[in-house]
Amino acid sequence: MFLLIFLIIFITNISCSQNEPSPSVKTGLDVLIETRLHLLNGKKVGVITNQTGVNSEGEHIADLLHAAPGVELYALFGPEHGIRGEVEGGAKITSGIDPKTGVPIHSLYGKTRKPTAEMLEGLEWLIFDIQDVGTRFYTYISTMSLAMEAAAEKGIDFMVLDRPNPITGALVEGPILDTQFKSFIGIHPIPLRHGMTVGELAKLFNEEGYLENGAQARLTVIEMQNWRREMRFEETGLNWIKPSPNMPTANTALLYPGMGLLETTNVSEGRGTKNPFENVGAPWINSDQLIARLQKSNIEGIAFQKISFAPVDMPDAAMNPKYEGEACNGIFLKVTDFHHFKAVAFGIHFLCALQELYPDKFSMSEKGMRRMTGQAWIGEAIQNGETPESIIVRWQASMNEFMKVRNKYLLYN
Repeated sequence: MFLLIFLIIFITNISCSQNEPSPSVKTGLDVLIETRLHLLNGKKVGVITNQTGVNSEGEHIADLLHAAPGVELYALFGPEHGIRGEVEGGAKITSGIDPKTGVPIHSLYGKTRKPTAEMLEGLEWLIFDIQDVGTRFYTYISTMSLAMEAAAEKGIDFMVLDRPNPITGALVEGPILDTQFKSFIGIHPIPLRHGMTVGELAKLFNEEGYLENGAQARLTVIEMQNWRREMRFEETGLNWIKPSPNMPTANTALLYPGMGLLETTNVSEGRGTKNPFENVGAPWINSDQLIARLQKSNIEGIAFQKISFAPVDMPDAAMNPKYEGEACNGIFLKVTDFHHFKAVAFGIHFLCALQELYPDKFSMSEKGMRRMTGQAWIGEAIQNGETPESIIVRWQASMNEFMKVRNKYLLYN
């Protein structure tokens, strides 16, 4: 009888554990407020953040620290798109006063992208809390790196409040940046899709000597709780807040490492529509022809739907988009397998298909492609009609070397 009761309890516990939802992720901000706030006690604090810098209850970091006893919120720093995320990509950010807290805001996307000594005067901690999207040419990690340099030069402690990589921390792909093409959209020699969190990247930048003049920040990373590398963003229990005006969904972020490359071409990447980077096309594209060509590539985890769209001005999101007001023939892209879809590889297949099908219509900016891919040869290879497979295999060896470096800085399983 005792054995029977034990077996019933054992089976019941297994069944219950299988039915229980995955635990919600606690971000670095959640952990800071709950258990690590003593680190800031009696300190003057500056925060680099935007609209994504909220806890699990949706409360903004500026409001939380402004109300925290013993903490003096001394300054806020606005990256691309601003503190509240209301500015479209590429538009300059102005300094001012945060209306909710009365704290000064310093722009890091205007005349300067690195905090100046004057901006940091009086600070004892500089905190970074922004949701990244896992792609090298998304500028928030460049802002973080430059801020780490500035903090190191001033002897200010630097803290990163970690957040999930929304396109998983399990897949790494794409070319490594050649440092001769270093820019604000490619600041360090990492792959286009790096598979790391901002906290992990901060450790890598700091300890691999990537900061200018050998600077090394006094770095503290507040780690997440309950996050796993293979998690879909929807599995975290966190709300998706647009990190920028043209990043409306986690599906957008999944496509971005590949479809972002279209910004260097004369094909619309969907800006000026409700589905940027999901809607792609141009007036001269034959949708059926392009879909048939892409299906031959057997790219795993992506589905295609024939569409037509006409980009329009969208205030605070996309002004003067490509082919404004013109009917574009194109494709709606839907990721069907989150864990296996390789966005960079798909982007190369897509560009090669355009070059093959429309050699007299399709064009790209050589300079733009160098900056986005971090390599000079990729754009040339596409224009020369090389196969996507031959292009992809050429970056594999350098990526494998990067993986050995990356492994030293991973904080999560």
